[in-house]
Amino acid sequence: MMLLQYIFGGVVTSLLGFLLLLRHRHAKKNESGKAGIHAVRTQTARAGSRCSADVIVVGAGVAGSALAYTLGKAGRRVHVIERDLAEPHRIVGEFLQPGGYLKLIELGLEDCVEEIDAQRVDGYALFKDGENTKLSYPLEKYGSRVAGRSFHNGRFVQRMREKAASLPNVLMEEGTVTSLFEEKEVVKGVIYKSKAGEEMQACAPLTIVCDGCFSNLRRSLCSSKVEVPSSFVGLILENCKLPFPNHAHVILADPSPILFYPISSTEVRCLVDVPGQKIPSIANGEMSKYLKTVVAPQIPSEMHDAFIGAVDNGRIKTMPNRSMPANPLPTPGALLMGDAFNMRHPLTGGGMTVALSDIAVLQNLLEPLHDLHDASSLCKYLESFYTLRKPVASTINTLAGALYKVFSSSPDQARNEMRQACFDYLSLGGTCSTGPLALLSGLNPRPLSLIAHFFAVAVFGVGRLMLPFPSPKRIWVGARLIASACDIIFPIIKAEGVRQMFFPATVPAYYRRTPIQ
Repeated sequence: MMLLQYIFGGVVTSLLGFLLLLRHRHAKKNESGKAGIHAVRTQTARAGSRCSADVIVVGAGVAGSALAYTLGKAGRRVHVIERDLAEPHRIVGEFLQPGGYLKLIELGLEDCVEEIDAQRVDGYALFKDGENTKLSYPLEKYGSRVAGRSFHNGRFVQRMREKAASLPNVLMEEGTVTSLFEEKEVVKGVIYKSKAGEEMQACAPLTIVCDGCFSNLRRSLCSSKVEVPSSFVGLILENCKLPFPNHAHVILADPSPILFYPISSTEVRCLVDVPGQKIPSIANGEMSKYLKTVVAPQIPSEMHDAFIGAVDNGRIKTMPNRSMPANPLPTPGALLMGDAFNMRHPLTGGGMTVALSDIAVLQNLLEPLHDLHDASSLCKYLESFYTLRKPVASTINTLAGALYKVFSSSPDQARNEMRQACFDYLSLGGTCSTGPLALLSGLNPRPLSLIAHFFAVAVFGVGRLMLPFPSPKRIWVGARLIASACDIIFPIIKAEGVRQMFFPATVPAYYRRTPIQ
């Protein structure tokens, strides 16, 4: 009898297992037949889901936190999911241009640079071959508070997170977003793992991805082509007095620029640019040797000892410098922002200015909308975002890419002449310095002005070569200088989009009307 019961139980168990297997295969077949958005994962509602938000924001860095506060202040219910809510420790995202500070004021976030020992920055000091020149931001038309700011990135981010989380309609949660999920080709939300390790689902009419330069979600929302032209090696100099207080310092070194700027009342950040994707190893001491033998001899005497001391302390960090033009794939229910969407070389410190400007543009577009559930209409309407953001974004992006190439040394004589011409042009003062600084700072986001100054530098360089009198060799170098300038600027403009950059009014999305609700 016991044997019969055992056999009967085994048969029933096997039959149940077989039925479950058939059901699983049928479900997989149905799932594979559904159309997906590129690599976006499809999921159905499940236990543990959160579906009460108007907007999901993935990432709580500078862009994500500022966006959450801005949308929350406008009355929207915002669910922010951030992988790690502890204070971040980064060597970039520490420099805010005056244009970015104006955007902070516009968004109501200017107090986030208070109480973090942020330092006022009034301009730049350039150093080349023993010479230097001081360049000041053209801030005469603005209030006394307006200037650049430099600080510890983590302190700034935490202040932004605290301000966003202080709003009752903003939920700030720690969790790792693994994928977007969609139904009928519309993104409905995200799948994420909570801090406790439980797989959860959050849904909302609009999901905005701001998960930074290492984004694992961007491939489904944009056609990404990430370039890594160089890496930054970061050091902190203790109790170092810069030659020009309240100014960022740029050394036009060999092979590429070196930056110094204060991040607190007692600390100066040094960023050494190392070209290429392969850098000396920190672990085996190659990096320390490189910094002492190649970089240190090019550091001005006022900062030399503090630089050597920072190298000896061993707190050396590295960060790859990524560049990626904005090339969105409009997707109903989702939007990409911040470094996940668009990156430029961080030499000019323009990343946060672009991100904050983008948030201001998006908020102005969303402000008249009360209901975000019509994903198709919303997606078409928000296509105007990509055009309206261009004046600020393309100006800063193009200038960052062009300046990095101009400021880097080269075996080509024409390129080196362009480098010297740029230093001398900026040293002239007047419009020759205030014009480029207004572009760099985000105060004058006009692409045509950028092109005018860039080729003015090239023509100035040719004029220098023709003095005291032209020769066939000088004329040849001058011609190659102009050709080199074209080789630098035109590919960047092409990547940014000529039509959107210079003729945005000819883009149909520029005139997109608010959906009828």
